[in-house]
Amino acid sequence: MSDIIYTKVDEAPELASASLLPIIQKFAKAAGVSVGTMDISLAGRILAAFPEHLSEDQRQSDDLAELGRLVKTPEANVIKLPNISASVPQLVAAIKELQSQGFALPDYPETPVSNEEKTVRAKYDAIKGSAVNPVLREGNSDRRAAKAVKSFAQANPHRMGEWTSDSKTHVSSMSGNDFFSNENSATLAKAAGAKIVLETSAGEIVLKEGLEYPAGTVVDATFMSAAALKDFLIKEIEKTKEEGILFSLHLKATMMKVSDPILFGHAVKAYLAPVFEKHGDKMAALGVDPNSGLGDLLARVKDEAEIMADIDACMADRPPMYMVDSDKGITNLHVSSDVIIDASMPALIRAGGKGWGPDGQEADANCVIPDTSYAPVYDEAINFFKENGKLNPATAGTVQNIGLMAQKAEEYGSHPTTFEIPETGTVKMILDDGTVLHQHAVEAGDIWRSSSARKAPIEDWVNLAISRQKAEDCRAIFWLDENRAHDAELISYVKPILEAQGLTDKFEIMAPREATRASLETITKGENTIAITGNVLRDYLTDLFPILELATSAKMLSIVKLMNGGGLFETGAGGSAPKHVQQLVEQNHLRWDSLGEFCALGESLIFLADAKSNDKARILGEAVETATQGILDNGRSPSRKVREPDNRDSHYWFARYWAEAVAAQTKDAELAAHFEPIAKDLAAKEADILSELAGVQGAPVDLGGYYRTDTAKTAGVMRPSKTLNGIIG
Repeated sequence: MSDIIYTKVDEAPELASASLLPIIQKFAKAAGVSVGTMDISLAGRILAAFPEHLSEDQRQSDDLAELGRLVKTPEANVIKLPNISASVPQLVAAIKELQSQGFALPDYPETPVSNEEKTVRAKYDAIKGSAVNPVLREGNSDRRAAKAVKSFAQANPHRMGEWTSDSKTHVSSMSGNDFFSNENSATLAKAAGAKIVLETSAGEIVLKEGLEYPAGTVVDATFMSAAALKDFLIKEIEKTKEEGILFSLHLKATMMKVSDPILFGHAVKAYLAPVFEKHGDKMAALGVDPNSGLGDLLARVKDEAEIMADIDACMADRPPMYMVDSDKGITNLHVSSDVIIDASMPALIRAGGKGWGPDGQEADANCVIPDTSYAPVYDEAINFFKENGKLNPATAGTVQNIGLMAQKAEEYGSHPTTFEIPETGTVKMILDDGTVLHQHAVEAGDIWRSSSARKAPIEDWVNLAISRQKAEDCRAIFWLDENRAHDAELISYVKPILEAQGLTDKFEIMAPREATRASLETITKGENTIAITGNVLRDYLTDLFPILELATSAKMLSIVKLMNGGGLFETGAGGSAPKHVQQLVEQNHLRWDSLGEFCALGESLIFLADAKSNDKARILGEAVETATQGILDNGRSPSRKVREPDNRDSHYWFARYWAEAVAAQTKDAELAAHFEPIAKDLAAKEADILSELAGVQGAPVDLGGYYRTDTAKTAGVMRPSKTLNGIIG
C-alpha cells in the first residue's frame, strides 16, 4: 500500500489530476513517500459492481470497498477529491457511455420485474447518490478556510450582488406534516436489533430487517406527507405567479438519493399538473417518470404533438422558472442533480437574491425548500442581508465548521431505511425484544425515513469541537434545536461533556435560525466563529459561508480525523465541475482551481511526517504551504477565460514555487540539493513552458469519454508542455 492514496474521481478534478499528480509523485519520491491512486469514480464503481459481465482484462477491483477498510486503520492517509454523487440520469448516462466503450453492462432497470432485474437494480442503486462519502468518512469533519486563502480573499475581495430591503426573494417551506414536524427520536439504552414494518389492512409488509444498533445510538424516524407536499407545491406555484418572480426548487437529490428525487418528481408533476391530469396514462406508457426530471420527460414525449402543445401552454401559464442555462432552455426542473441546494442557495444569496430567468435576465425568486429542518438557515440569511446589505469579504471574519458525520451519522434520505410508502397503514420500527421504538400512521406515497448516529462518533464530535475552540479561542456554537426531537437527544450528550470539562461558558447552543443570525453578526464584525453541526448542516454551511467569504467552497481546508488514527484530507466541492469540463472540451481551457488539492496535500504530508517520523515529508508539507501562498500572492490561479492562464499554468507555478521553497530551506541539505536544479530548470524555462501551455488553447479537444475518459488522450490534453514534462518526468 502506498504511503498516500490520491483518489481517482470524475470530471474537472480528475482532469486536473492528470496534470498535477505526476508533479506530486515526483516531489514526494524525494522524501521516500509513495503516492498511489485508487478509483472511486462513478465509472470505476459501476465496473467494479459487475465483474461477471466483463472480460478478464476489463474487470476492475472494488477500490471503494478497499478504501473503506483502509480508513478504519491507523495507517490511512487519503487525499479525497470530489466525486460524482450520481442522480439516476447521470447513472444511466454513465452506463450508456461505458456500453459504447465495449463494456457489456446491463441496462439500468427502471421498472424491474424479474429477480435478475431486481438484483441489477439493487447493485446500481447502491452506486447512486452519496455512496462514497459514508464509506470513507470514519471520522468527523474539520473544515475551515486556510489562512493563506482567507488572507488573500480579504486583500482581494470578490464581487457581491447588492441586497435591497424591498427584494421579493424569500424561502418557502411546508407549515407541517414534513420531516421536521413528524420526527421522533430516542437514544438506545442497550444494543439492539430492529426491523421496520408497514402494517396495512391486508397484513404486514417488512420494509427492512436485520438492523443492528450499539448501545447509546440515537435513532430517528419521520415521514413527509405526499398529500401535504402536493398541496404546498401547488400553492407555491400560484403564489409565485402572483408575486411576479421566479419559481425555484432547492433540494439535494445527490446526497438524499432516495427521498429528494421523489420530492423533485412531485414538483415536476405540480408544475405540469394539467398535463399529467390529461395525459398521465399516455405519458406513463411512454416511460415518463417525473422523478427523472423535465428533460427526460420532454425527450420521451417530443413526438406527441398534443402533449407537447399542452406542455407549452401550461408552462406559458406558470410563473417563469429559475434556470440552470437560459441559453439552452435548461430549467430548474430538468434534472434533479442540476440544482443542488448547498451550491444553488449560496450562489443566489451571494448574487443579492437574484436568479437567472428564462429571458436571460436576473430576477428575484421564490426559493422552495419543502422540509423545514434546515430551510431556516437560508431564510434567516436572506432576512439578514435584506436588513443589513451585502457582506463585505474584505473585512468579514470566518465561520469554521466541526461536523458530525462519522460512521454514517445522520444519513438522512439516502440511507437504506428510506422508503416511498406503497400502501396506507402504520410504519413501525420494532426492536428485537418487541418494543415499538417509533411508529407513524402513513398514506400511500408518503416518504418515511430513519437515520441514526452512534455514541462514539457523537462523543468524538463534541471533543473535536472542544479542541478546535481551544485552538482558535473564538465563539463556538452548537447548531441544535431543543424543540427538534433528534437535536434534543444530541443536546443530552453535549451538555454533560461540556459540564464535565468545565467548558459550558465557552460554547452556546442555538437552533439553526438563531445560529445563522448570530454567525452572520459575528463575521460582519470581523470576528470568527465555529459552527458545530450535524451531517447535513456540515454540508450546507461549508458551502454557504465559504461562498460568501471566499467566492468558492473549493478552497476550504477539509480534514477528517479518522477515529482509528488515520487521516482523510478532502479537497473541496465539485458542484461546478461539469461546466468546467464543457469549456475544456470546447475551448481546451480548464478553469478548475486546484487550490483545495494544494491545501489537502500539505496537510497530508505533515500528517504523514507525524505518523511515520519522516522529517523530509514535513519539509515538503511546509513547502506546499509556501507554494500555495505564492500562487495566491502572485495571482497564479486559473482564469475563467480561454487564452488566459488555466489550471495547467497554475500547476507549473505550483511546482516551481514548491521546488524553490524546498531548495531554500536549511533543515535538510540533501533535500535542498535535490530540488535546487529542479527549481532552476523550472525558472529558466518559464517562457518555453508557458508558451507551450498557451499554444494549445482555443480548439476543441477529444477526451475519449466523459465519465470514463481515455487515459492517453487525457494526458495529452492536460500535459501539453514537452518542456515541463521533461523536467517532471
